[in-house]
Amino acid sequence: MLVLIVEDDDSIGAPLAKGLAREGFEVERLTRGEGVVRRLTDGASPPSVVLLDLGLPDVDGFEVCRRLRSESDVPIIVVTARSEEVDRVIGLELGADDYIVKPFGFRELLARIRAVTRRTAARAPDRLPIRVDALTVDPRTREVTVDERAVTLTPKEFDLLALLAEDPGAVFSRGQILESVWDPHWYGPTKTLDVHVASLRKKLGDPAWIETARGVGFRLRARQ
Repeated sequence: MLVLIVEDDDSIGAPLAKGLAREGFEVERLTRGEGVVRRLTDGASPPSVVLLDLGLPDVDGFEVCRRLRSESDVPIIVVTARSEEVDRVIGLELGADDYIVKPFGFRELLARIRAVTRRTAARAPDRLPIRVDALTVDPRTREVTVDERAVTLTPKEFDLLALLAEDPGAVFSRGQILESVWDPHWYGPTKTLDVHVASLRKKLGDPAWIETARGVGFRLRARQ
């Protein structure tokens, strides 16, 4: 498994790379943001996960995250000293799969790497498209259309919509969604779920697609 570390601080990046190598990971490290997207599109073996620092010397880490997600579905774990909830929400909204704050325990980071890569590997490539009224969700190609109009979603937005589409009309609790789409041991802000639901409603073109079950969670509703 190849881990791409994007970290300019040698006191953090170097021992992290050595520790991951001791655990059997193949490791690459970049110290600047500009090279990250090029690395993922250069035809070389793609990384299994990206560990992304936000405080890079050339490009803001949030911008790197956005660019990465526009080009690839590679799992992204933000590794940063920024601990404010708003930073977590922004990072997750831009497509990060997880967020860990410095200083962190190495074993915790290992667990998070393994969790996000398990979820990526578990995405079934051979499932048939799901159709709900004018909405089509294709788990194999990860494409979504509404009234034959292509809808561009982030990986997390797609996973959320695909989960709700598995059983239209059924209410999925907030806990079920966070465990299925994010992590069984999710420690981040629950507000990120509301951010993703709001974004999905906007992109689908009609907020009625996703209905709030007050005090419980959300469900996908076919339009009347």
